[in-house]
Amino acid sequence: MDWDKLRIFHAVADAGSLTHAGDALHLSQSAVSRQIRALEESLGTTLFHRHARGLILTEQGELLFDATSTMAKKLDSAAARIRDSEEEVFGELRVTTTVGFGTMWLAPRLVKLYERYPELKIDLLLEERVLDLPMREADVAIRMKEPAQADLIRKRLLNIRMRLYATPEYLDLAGRPERLADMGTHRLICQNPSTPQVQAGAQLTQSVMAQGIHSTLMVNNYFGVLQGVLNHVGIGVLPDYLTADFPLLERVLPEIESVEVPVFLAYPEELRSSRRVNAFRDFVQEEILAYRRAQTGDSALD
Repeated sequence: MDWDKLRIFHAVADAGSLTHAGDALHLSQSAVSRQIRALEESLGTTLFHRHARGLILTEQGELLFDATSTMAKKLDSAAARIRDSEEEVFGELRVTTTVGFGTMWLAPRLVKLYERYPELKIDLLLEERVLDLPMREADVAIRMKEPAQADLIRKRLLNIRMRLYATPEYLDLAGRPERLADMGTHRLICQNPSTPQVQAGAQLTQSVMAQGIHSTLMVNNYFGVLQGVLNHVGIGVLPDYLTADFPLLERVLPEIESVEVPVFLAYPEELRSSRRVNAFRDFVQEEILAYRRAQTGDSALD
């Protein structure tokens, strides 16, 4: 198909009018009409129903418009990447991370990034599945293990552990367990061990479940676990990075915790010079440093 005709078709479908599309394209209505007729003839189908109120896409026209809309978005994204300069940070940045880290740690801090770069557009992809960065499923990833894919720049941000937390209100009512065996009388809030999650969290959950827990609330992500804990439902298995933002949570059985889990930031080698990626990377590292200082109380930490 002729790319120029597809561009004109997209403008007409978007505007719903030959006249309006012509104005946007700086072409006469007759020139636009000729291009649409030529495209319809080359495809052997009708793309628009014509009536007094304007143009309506046929079923075949809808299919083509879906394709040209995808093309237009990708071209806009490519143009933004090409325009990415030393002076400006703008355009779309696709960031992927886990539901827990994205909702409980990253999203609440993004206001600071937007204040610094108001024209930045972030598409936050929260899922446990590891997206393929070299295949451009995302631009930047924050994951709870070192990425195995090749051709990635990676930076270790911090180490976390899964621990047991509850509200003082719940513990005042239900009692504070003094040893792991006491957990059998409490309600455990956790992810199902079979749910895709950080392996260290699943192992900690299994060790607690072995104490004969009689009542549980299982949620398929840590954000849901946190909501149950904050509402005094029981004792939750949660990552320790959330304690900076929820200081009123009380740690239960401090000697019980998971092994360390490394947190990595990664992005494709081809985005090394991207201002958007570098701005996001620097922001996350600054916030991690502030978090670590808050945890240790050491203002000289580097």
